[in-house]
Amino acid sequence: MWRFALSRRWWFGHVLVVMLCAVFVRLGRWQWDRAQSPTGDWQNLGYALQWPLFAIVLVAAWARFLWLEQHRAPDTGSPEPDIMLSSPANRPIREDDPDDELVAYNAYLARLAEQDRC
Repeated sequence: MWRFALSRRWWFGHVLVVMLCAVFVRLGRWQWDRAQSPTGDWQNLGYALQWPLFAIVLVAAWARFLWLEQHRAPDTGSPEPDIMLSSPANRPIREDDPDDELVAYNAYLARLAEQDRC
């Protein structure tokens, strides 16, 4: 059933998840010890609870990723295209008369550029 998860392709991910979980639990333990120290406060206690939660979420996300990989829809070959063959990008653009405001603005910019050159 989950045999694919034991293949060589997935070992790096498994090792990474285990290492990150160990780091998260260790950080949680460190924050717990810090919260118990004389200089610790509620923030350290919050972090002490937060780091193991990160590990739980990571394991849940990895399990979900593996589940989605197992239940992926099979390839049916070439899918039927859902788009029209003549897309708007391929259609020629009709040239209209230039906009009068645009012509006036371009002339204004040309005059400014000419003044800068002098």
